[in-house]
Amino acid sequence: MPASPPHDPTLLAGGTGGPRALRPLVDTVFTALTDGAAARCGPLPGGGPDGVARRVADHGTPVLPEQGHGAHDALRELVYVLAEGAADPADPHCAAHLHCPPLAVATAADLAASALNPSMDSWDQAPAASALEERVAAGIGALVHPSGRDPDALVTTGGTESNLIGVLLAREVHGRRLRLICGADAHHSAHRAAWLLGLDTPLVLPTPRGVLDPTTVDEALAGLDALECPSPRPPTPAVVFATAGTTDTGAIDPLGALADVVAAHRPTRAVTLHVDAAYGGPLLFSDRHRTRLAGVERADTVTLDLHKLGWQPVAAGLLTVPDRTALAPLAHRAEYLNADDDTEAGLPDLLGRSLRTTRRPDILKIAVTLRALGRRGLGELVDAVCAAAHQLADLIEAEPLLRLRARPGISTVLFRPQNATDAQVAAVRRGLLHEGHAVLGRARAVDPATGHPALWLKVTLLNPHTQESDLHGLLKLVLDQHQHQHRHQRQERDPRR
Repeated sequence: MPASPPHDPTLLAGGTGGPRALRPLVDTVFTALTDGAAARCGPLPGGGPDGVARRVADHGTPVLPEQGHGAHDALRELVYVLAEGAADPADPHCAAHLHCPPLAVATAADLAASALNPSMDSWDQAPAASALEERVAAGIGALVHPSGRDPDALVTTGGTESNLIGVLLAREVHGRRLRLICGADAHHSAHRAAWLLGLDTPLVLPTPRGVLDPTTVDEALAGLDALECPSPRPPTPAVVFATAGTTDTGAIDPLGALADVVAAHRPTRAVTLHVDAAYGGPLLFSDRHRTRLAGVERADTVTLDLHKLGWQPVAAGLLTVPDRTALAPLAHRAEYLNADDDTEAGLPDLLGRSLRTTRRPDILKIAVTLRALGRRGLGELVDAVCAAAHQLADLIEAEPLLRLRARPGISTVLFRPQNATDAQVAAVRRGLLHEGHAVLGRARAVDPATGHPALWLKVTLLNPHTQESDLHGLLKLVLDQHQHQHRHQRQERDPRR
């Protein structure tokens, strides 16, 4: 690769000269990304953790040289090694997690956000960014809560932070006696939120069909006070933590029926409904699938993650509310950021819009994506991945050597080789990872055939450009790996073979 012209690494990205300083560096980055991806030639690097660590060490030593190597050399070396060693969610065979391939337009917007570097903790650090966030957050809030009094949304780092704030808002209204009620398939951040907020351990309800049963929730709320010693205190307040798109299967709780249960208990008990729609929330963009979230608009707080089914670079989390006055408990004062007299004089108060102080203008990439694609364009991407999941399920059902657990809920498919043990399923996944052929997830879920938990291979399809040939290829890799593992085990039992 020819050497790039010298570049002063102390030049700044902002100001009128910033773009001129960035342009040659971005060209170097693009070249390194291209070369790294070509060297990897697949969904992830081969060789497992030790092989990757060696290659990173070879390119990144020493970490802090006595004399700098210059901007182009540093970018060329380290961006290359990161790209060559990446698990690339844009590859159709990288489909383990709720980790999407970001849109190019969103990534370009994120570059602008990094160059301008607004800090979203006071208006004088982010004048236009704060105004943009106010408009876009209100628009997203209205998408989720179309009949809300004054819908709004907070920008977060993702589902964990959004779920934490949702439970925090309930605690600040109802007090520390608040009890969190969730299903067995709820995201682990529900338990983390209760722990961080000093609440009792969540009441976990069984979900034999993979979703919360409204009758079980009703009974749990009615019997909540029996869990405590008899007391003249008011009924224990509660937050029902529902899920629209579980991590393991993509299952969606019956949101409308759960909202009815919560409403029925409100005359006698302080109870709120939080919906973790980090995965399933973007179904609202789709004309075909949006009805599956019927009832989400009645929730008190809703989590969304647009870096899952929204094709945004990390991070792009949101927490929506039907009325922005619900966010009042987050109000906080710091004289140097939101002094009372500044606020009274009309400077927007940003400190109460996050648990964080310094935070990036993540709203920019979201706003650009919404403008570029519109609701229908995003809905078509959602439809594409859901259709691909059903196509994969069809292929698995047609293959006698594989077994499908169930039809997909959103874009997640669970399956396993026919007659395989859990240990063999785990070995198939690890073998594909080590060889760099595919990135598949794992999920422990009830086997409908036996009624007992079993380990499944998990494919989470988030690439809207996935083709049927990609799906055929993925299943062939699984079958080949399983046969290889089976032959290896037979040879270990009988070395003469």
